[in-house]
Amino acid sequence: QVQLMESGGGLVQAGGSLRLSCAASGRVFNIYTMGWYRQAPGKGRELVATITSGGDTNYADSVKGRFTISGDSAKKMVFLQMGSLKPEDTAVYYCYARSLSIYWGQGTQVTVSS
Repeated sequence: QVQLMESGGGLVQAGGSLRLSCAASGRVFNIYTMGWYRQAPGKGRELVATITSGGDTNYADSVKGRFTISGDSAKKMVFLQMGSLKPEDTAVYYCYARSLSIYWGQGTQVTVSS
């Protein structure tokens, strides 16, 4: 099993920045992709960004140029630097890890006020 612990959410004004962090623990040796998904009220969970152990990244079109994902593959940590935040970025952000199975964190709330 893999456990994921997120931190860094909060309330920020539009145009501001936040940094999310996620640390994996447990059976982490098979993890090859980590990333972030989000779920806004009344909507489904959607991809934000992912990064592989080799450093390849993938972003949702809605966050390209504003968000940057990075990772420490040795420590099994992933970070999401969010900039130029918009009210529509308001959501619960979930850390994601993929090994032989898919694992989710408990989620951290990000609220962007207009």
